[in-house]
Amino acid sequence: MKVIEKFTNQVIAGGRFKPMDRVYVANQIKALVGDEDQEASGSTVKQLVQLAIDNHKIKDDITSREILNDKLYDLATPIPSQVNEIFSEKMQNSAQEATDWFYKLCVDNNYVKKEAIAKNVVFSGKGKQGHNLEITINLSKPEKDPKAIAAAAHDTGKKYPQCALCIENEGYLGDYGKNARSNLRIIRMNIAGHPWGFQYSPYAYFNEHCIFLDTLHEPMHINQQTLINLVEIEKMLPGYFVGSNADLPIVGGSMLAHEHYQGGRHIFPMMSASIKKNIGFNSYPNVQAGIVDWPMSDLRLISEDSLDLIDLGSKIIKFWDHYDDAACQIKSYDGKIRHHTVTPIMHSGRGKFILDLVLRDNNTSDKYPLGIFHPHKKLWHIKKENIGLIEVMGRAILPGRLKNELEEVKKYWLGEDNKIAVAHKAWADEVKAHENITSENVEQVMKQSLVDVFEEVLQDAGVFKNNPNGEEGWQRFIDALIKSIA
Repeated sequence: MKVIEKFTNQVIAGGRFKPMDRVYVANQIKALVGDEDQEASGSTVKQLVQLAIDNHKIKDDITSREILNDKLYDLATPIPSQVNEIFSEKMQNSAQEATDWFYKLCVDNNYVKKEAIAKNVVFSGKGKQGHNLEITINLSKPEKDPKAIAAAAHDTGKKYPQCALCIENEGYLGDYGKNARSNLRIIRMNIAGHPWGFQYSPYAYFNEHCIFLDTLHEPMHINQQTLINLVEIEKMLPGYFVGSNADLPIVGGSMLAHEHYQGGRHIFPMMSASIKKNIGFNSYPNVQAGIVDWPMSDLRLISEDSLDLIDLGSKIIKFWDHYDDAACQIKSYDGKIRHHTVTPIMHSGRGKFILDLVLRDNNTSDKYPLGIFHPHKKLWHIKKENIGLIEVMGRAILPGRLKNELEEVKKYWLGEDNKIAVAHKAWADEVKAHENITSENVEQVMKQSLVDVFEEVLQDAGVFKNNPNGEEGWQRFIDALIKSIA
């Protein structure tokens, strides 16, 4: 079978077009790749992209390939209104059925880049302090196109779409410096009376990694409305967790300019961590509360009553917003500059809503210029970036550069010729001094060492440390919090 003919059949089978549209569809494909057909072999879309290059329909560069790839898959994908109608119909049966269908659609149309995601390094382990943690080395995102970098450097005009999370990305062709989104589909949702969108992440960090985005391009903010929204989403999609990055630099995510949350079908280590100290709020007898046994400072609220959960959670956020403790280097404001916020995470189980409020402080100092509660300098060789929502929950997102760098560390440990980076030398020597490393156990030693580093990273980001001073700080905070709420 010829490749254009084969893809025409796939497009018709996708449901967007009917058999009567076959000639029209074939001509749409030929307009993109050229009229000359060839025998089908291997991946249909990849072959069509190469055919377009051979026929001089597109340039042979990363951006041009990506744009055509997504445009071809767009032909095989139902239009947004059809997608939303089908999703809505399936929601009448169950949220599981609806999300299963939508996720499969996004995998089948290559918006979720499963082939690329499979390149990521993923493993888990237990840190020295006993916390279960997950490690990923991110290898899925493609390298930047030099032409796209150059275009972005000279782009000073008003952007459309304004950012990568705007709803205007749906169906957007893309260009140098602008993401290709022809095959993106977004489910429309009404969340607490406001229009939102629901889509999957193309380079997912975990199973069914999704994004909930405000249809307006407005900055992120954490307040009572955030908790209302998280509860509403959890009620709609009870099989998913949903959480928000913090809304301040250093402790927040990389997209503070657009209000959004993340979710998915994954149980993170923090979600399974136990409460190490119960807290009683007399005004909220229906809410179980406590400090979670976790490297970061996490208050957990559990209740069947979502209204009580929201009300108490909002009071905790407001209290933390103005809380100071010099003994723990905690300072809420510099003049009008706010330094406190939370990373809120919602999931459910056994008929109860579970809300984790992780306390964040983005102060800096001469000693810690990137953040007092940020990975400290000795860990930068592994992790220097912000600690966002996913990592707060116990899943490290480590940079792709580490894959090759850590291979050199292993060679160094084994006494082989190596090109170990200077940044890794002190750490490698410290590990080697405490481990009997052989060719049989070197991989496991490396994995365990990364887990231990990530546990330290989270401890650095915690405002109340797991030491006597931190425990005393926790107690002062809880005592003052209870008094303010009583």
